[in-house]
Amino acid sequence: MFLVFVISATLLFGQSNFDEYGKFAKKADSLYQLKDYKNAATTFSQAFKSIGWKGSQKDRYNAACSWALAGVADSAFFQLDNIVQKQHYTDYAHITSEPNLNSLHQDKRWKPLVGRIKQNKYRAEVNLNKPLAAQLDSIYVEDQQYRRQIDSLQKKYGWESKEMTAHWKIINEKDSINLIKVKNTLDKYGWLGADVVGEQGSTTLFLVIQHSDRLTQEKYLPLMRDAVKKGKARGSSLALLEDRVALGQGKKQIYGSQIGSDATTKTFHVLPLEDPDNVDKRRAEVGLPPLAEYVKQWQIKWDVEQYKKDLRGMEAKGRVSP
Repeated sequence: MFLVFVISATLLFGQSNFDEYGKFAKKADSLYQLKDYKNAATTFSQAFKSIGWKGSQKDRYNAACSWALAGVADSAFFQLDNIVQKQHYTDYAHITSEPNLNSLHQDKRWKPLVGRIKQNKYRAEVNLNKPLAAQLDSIYVEDQQYRRQIDSLQKKYGWESKEMTAHWKIINEKDSINLIKVKNTLDKYGWLGADVVGEQGSTTLFLVIQHSDRLTQEKYLPLMRDAVKKGKARGSSLALLEDRVALGQGKKQIYGSQIGSDATTKTFHVLPLEDPDNVDKRRAEVGLPPLAEYVKQWQIKWDVEQYKKDLRGMEAKGRVSP
């Protein structure tokens, strides 16, 4: 859907308008990351205005989160209504576990909104294996909801706190149960695509394997490679699994998706990466954004020349795995 929107926007408003939209949207994303939610929300509005009040589903969703976090419920619901009614948003599991929208849950408009999302989801998945899709949707919720709480718990209690230890224990227990279910599915059916279990169901297969132990990752990596070739899985997701497996085997990652931290300085860094000079070319080939953009969420400034110098130090210290 986003690709169709890009083409139509360019035709209707001209490339310069769409370039302006991109600049505003990128600035809004940066403000959002800085937790300047009110300015992020108004900047998203500038982006939409620049192309006749159109906007991608992702940007409108993020605008809704910005407005919700800024305490402006009316504007948040306006954006959500747009993607639900006009863009047929279907990700029920994601939106109902989204902590940035928690302030909207007590509003009388929330239940009707998620009800319409459920209807969109049902219509989009009418030909799916519904029991299997429902099971994977449930696994997706469990895989994500506790992980989304990590950041706030870390800021409140710290990484080494008993609260964080207890939280990771819950995550590990859920992961173990979910892995048994997903392995049974993969062993019985192979890697299932969106045509059978929906986009979220297929993504769930990847997430659970990505969060599993190294031997499990190595076992199912060839299966996912084959699924990507057949259009049943995303190349961008495969790239993350490729990187994790490579690091687990003591090799360098290929796409720079895996981030490590320094316990002493409390800073983050890109874990050992093969051929840093050409990483963006490889990332683009699988649908990933430039590395400089990706690492901003960890407050990392990507400088390839400096990285190559730092890499020698990381290798000397044996700092390979995350």
